[in-house]
Amino acid sequence: ELVPLKSLLIDGNCRVEDRGLKTHHGQMVYVLCVYNKKEKEHQITMGAYDIEDALAWKKNIELIIDQQENMTSKNRKAFASMDFDTELGGQFIFSDHDSAAEDEEERPMLIRRTTIGNGPPESIHDWTKEHDIGPPNQIDPIQVSSKKNWRLLRCQNGLRIFEELLEFDYLARSCSRAMRAVGVVEATCEAIFGLVMSMDVTRYEWDCSFRYGSLVEEVDGHTAILYHKLQLHWCPMLVWPRDLCYVRYWRRNDDGSYVVLFRSTEHPNCGRQKGYVRAFIESGGFKISPLKCRNGRPRTQVQHLMQIDLRGWLLNYSPSFQYHSLLQIQNCVAGLREYFSQTDETHITPRIPVMENMVDTSAVQKDDKKSTEEVDSKTKTPDRGQADSKNMGIIDEETDEDEDYQVPEANIEEDPNKDAKRADEPPEKIDLSCFSGILRCDADEKSRNCWTVPDSKLFKVRSKNFPHDKSKIPAASYLMELAAIDWFKDSKRMDNVGRQKGCVAQVAAEKGMHTFVANIQIPGSTHYSLVMYFVTKSLKKGSLLQRFFDGDDEFRNSRLKLIPSVPKGSWIVRQSVGSTPCLLGKAVDCSYVRGAGYLEVDVDIGSSAVANGVLGLVFGVVTTLVVDMAFLIQANTYEELPEQVIGAARLAHVEPAAAIVPQDLTPPPPALADDDNAAASSSEDDHLSKKTN
Repeated sequence: ELVPLKSLLIDGNCRVEDRGLKTHHGQMVYVLCVYNKKEKEHQITMGAYDIEDALAWKKNIELIIDQQENMTSKNRKAFASMDFDTELGGQFIFSDHDSAAEDEEERPMLIRRTTIGNGPPESIHDWTKEHDIGPPNQIDPIQVSSKKNWRLLRCQNGLRIFEELLEFDYLARSCSRAMRAVGVVEATCEAIFGLVMSMDVTRYEWDCSFRYGSLVEEVDGHTAILYHKLQLHWCPMLVWPRDLCYVRYWRRNDDGSYVVLFRSTEHPNCGRQKGYVRAFIESGGFKISPLKCRNGRPRTQVQHLMQIDLRGWLLNYSPSFQYHSLLQIQNCVAGLREYFSQTDETHITPRIPVMENMVDTSAVQKDDKKSTEEVDSKTKTPDRGQADSKNMGIIDEETDEDEDYQVPEANIEEDPNKDAKRADEPPEKIDLSCFSGILRCDADEKSRNCWTVPDSKLFKVRSKNFPHDKSKIPAASYLMELAAIDWFKDSKRMDNVGRQKGCVAQVAAEKGMHTFVANIQIPGSTHYSLVMYFVTKSLKKGSLLQRFFDGDDEFRNSRLKLIPSVPKGSWIVRQSVGSTPCLLGKAVDCSYVRGAGYLEVDVDIGSSAVANGVLGLVFGVVTTLVVDMAFLIQANTYEELPEQVIGAARLAHVEPAAAIVPQDLTPPPPALADDDNAAASSSEDDHLSKKTN
């Protein structure tokens, strides 16, 4: 009999992490890691030469995990929905195939099937998830304003060439405009991705700006540092050639699209070369998105963005050099189209020559200190994420349709007015003058370190007809009112901030009110906590909000969702964050504290390598952003529809320097989870009886 070298019991707690591309015996393989989130040290790692094989394994393993999780979910819902009429019919389960259809117009940033490794390094801007240039069914009303940032510059060689409009509030300092080429290639996303990732001789057949490329360092399966020589064909007798040293990061999204991002960096083994001018990529890369087949042939939309500073004295005298060079680089999209139209599509395994040490002593002596500091800062975050992933793995993200529904029989009609009245019933008005926080309330978005309450209609929630047509509607009024926001910092993580004397939760409890405390914990050498306090006068017995307050942690994790949005900020960050609802308890570690008159959720962003990577992108430019965050409880039955938002906050230009150290956060006695109270009590009784005996 065959004895397995390693085994792992698959249940609802298991996760499949995509470790990306790794070098194994001189060849590039796609690596998967299967582990149990409760026993993260017990892992099974597997690899495949073909990304399609790796994805098939990942999909099948996740299908088994989902089946186990659904069995657990049914048992959980028997308790969670016990106050509803369970005789109305059986459960109607939405699969992951349904999830893609439901949020087709949205681009999920944090969903379990997303392959993004440790997240992009802090230096890389994620410019993808653009709605106005993508397919029409991906347009998000919240992001409509992003259309004004791009205009069609020209049509060339079957491509649409767009130019980014300069806006001081949106773009970082840059000497050049970003340009983007958009075209359609008759090939699969996987085939195009394999070609884009290669830097061997096959690149000469489709990229006319490519002269040479090699691997400098493999940071992790999704991040690498590359050296690249450009072939620009512009007055070669007068103009020195350009080369690049940049970080490349890639991921696969849930919808089957691929994202490849570039940004220049410095590396001690990739010094400046004689006879070359070192250009600088501000932001760039590819987005490869599947389209509907036509005449049985696969079709893919390829977007290629490049914002580059070619540097050198010539730019001051000949602006056409920059323009010509950008068009030369953008033409690679047309090259991809022609390459696949003239060859039989085959899977292409990425191949990148390993670069020998090319340290230029004169350049290194001059820039050694600067290069070392920049490389340390740019590679520290990925390394930390890679180390964290060994203990934690990727997040268990879910889109907002993966949960089950209890659907009534078709011949049973419900009173639509009943739900309309329930959804539109506003909470009692509260005098908020008695509450205060560190950040002030100010509706002017140009102000700094302030907050306001955004219009609830900006957030889309599940409608009453969601189980039938997956429709969403603008949210009704909030269930709770935002009273104040605190902005803390400390040398350690700050838990259970609601116990502070004089904080909103304590003041509200003294007045007989109830508070929902959302504590967003941001890790780092200095720990930050963004604490939002939502208050209400009463909790209606039997309501979803009341059951959320008084339920167990498993129920809360399966229901609490966050809807993020960046209404003002760089276009790159807006598209990176997106606006898709995310089940927090499935994405990151959430701990709950049910205190007297308040419920606090401590959201540990550092528990997820993926969320940490996204946070690194946003936190670096947080002072330039206006960010919306809405919290809601997911509806899983007809009785609970339409969904309602607990509350939302809009934060404007928050500065890390504005955070203060909390004065009253001495460690409390160990908090007991709801499910552990009885066990803890019996343990104490046993302990006392032993002492008595």
